[in-house]
Amino acid sequence: MRNDDPHSTAAAILPLVGGPANVTSVAHCMTRLRLGLADRSRVDDASLRALPGVLGVVEDGESYQIVLGPGVVGRVTEAFEALLGAGGTADALARRGAALKERQRRRNATPLKTALRRLAAVFVPLIPALIGCGVLAGVGGLLTNLGWLPGLTPALAALSSAFMALIAVFVGHHTAKEFGGTPVLGGAVAAVVVYPGVAKVTAFGVTLAPGQGGVLGALAAALLACRVEKWCRARLSGTADVLLTPTLTVLVSGLVTLYVLMYAAGEVATAVGTAANWLLSTTGALAGLVLGGLFLPLVMLGLHQALIPIHTTLIEQQGHTVLLPVLAMAGAGQVGAAAAVYVRLRHDTSLRTTIRSALPAGLLGIGEPLIYGVSLPLGRPFLTACAGGAAGGAFVGLFAMLGTDVGTTAIGPSGWALFPLLAGSGGWAVTAAVYGGGLLTGYAVGFAATYLFGLGGRTAVDADLAAGAVCDAGEHEPRPADRPGPRPASPR
Repeated sequence: MRNDDPHSTAAAILPLVGGPANVTSVAHCMTRLRLGLADRSRVDDASLRALPGVLGVVEDGESYQIVLGPGVVGRVTEAFEALLGAGGTADALARRGAALKERQRRRNATPLKTALRRLAAVFVPLIPALIGCGVLAGVGGLLTNLGWLPGLTPALAALSSAFMALIAVFVGHHTAKEFGGTPVLGGAVAAVVVYPGVAKVTAFGVTLAPGQGGVLGALAAALLACRVEKWCRARLSGTADVLLTPTLTVLVSGLVTLYVLMYAAGEVATAVGTAANWLLSTTGALAGLVLGGLFLPLVMLGLHQALIPIHTTLIEQQGHTVLLPVLAMAGAGQVGAAAAVYVRLRHDTSLRTTIRSALPAGLLGIGEPLIYGVSLPLGRPFLTACAGGAAGGAFVGLFAMLGTDVGTTAIGPSGWALFPLLAGSGGWAVTAAVYGGGLLTGYAVGFAATYLFGLGGRTAVDADLAAGAVCDAGEHEPRPADRPGPRPASPR
């Protein structure tokens, strides 16, 4: 099988997950192929993890997730759906397994996780545009500072800023789509937030400004539009539904947005920006220590998704988010911890193979293979990885206290992939130096803490037994599937 051929990868994956009849749904996110399965026991976990191109396997109780990496996952998903199409479309398979998925969702999803998952579904589709525009903004800023290509920089500024100027419309569209409304109506109501004509409207004695409330206002407007639309459709039918439902949806939701939501969301957005700046400028080292140390557990619980609107609000409001570089230090601690495990358990061939294949992705900010394949199953290395993240976060936070804030113009990437998106008060070179110093600190502390305390002198077999205990204790959290290797006594 060719590692770079999505069709070969998809063809290799399909029989290992039980064949077409066992697949009830197909979807993907930024890095993972997410499958709904009728019978989990038909999956060959070890063979899947051994496939070239497969970075890891994760289960969250709702879907079986195969980590393939950004870019690759979209092409493999398309090829996978094409293979399923030979015996029925992916949509038909999804419908066939809808009842099973619904039972699994009710059994495993808490209200908080469900809400955060739906919130993430609104913003995750926007990440590619945020990344592309963020990179262009960084390149444009660098060219402007250097005085190069003055004829090109205005064009780059236009390309990088256009999406952010209209991001409220996209948020409204995706919100309505996710929460059961008509997407274009959600986008239409949210468009009020960025319409220049709102400067003629006064709410709470204050003249509104275009963009006031930002993505938070757009999110609230679209949620309200969904409620109004559903109320209308339940009471109107036929021609009245066609004419009055969209009219009333835009009218009622639009007026409430103008006279209530934009002002309220604007106050919240301002408070978020003020709080983030105050947190790092006043308590930077401590804040970085806490945020960097707790981010991996937040990821494990799915609570990190609540930060996506905050990042987006900061980018829209200030041009960059100062929280992401601090949180990215958790990945650095994870890389350092994995490197220490690699050195300490030198006779564990299977584990070392997993680390070798996952480390490059970890350096680029894709942490799932290392989290689920190494540190979390082993237990202590997950805690020492958090210690490395805390140290890196404290390093970046310390410089924020000293007046050198580090931010990124987009969300999505992490690790070394975040360098093109860096922005800060001290210019790109200084910002990159501080961020790089934080990464190195995270690597070093994560490595040292894991090497000295993360394995407690255990042998590879002892570590595997501890891994099984950790997995058994965390039955309500996402757990990895079986890691391949010659030791069948290594449950995951």
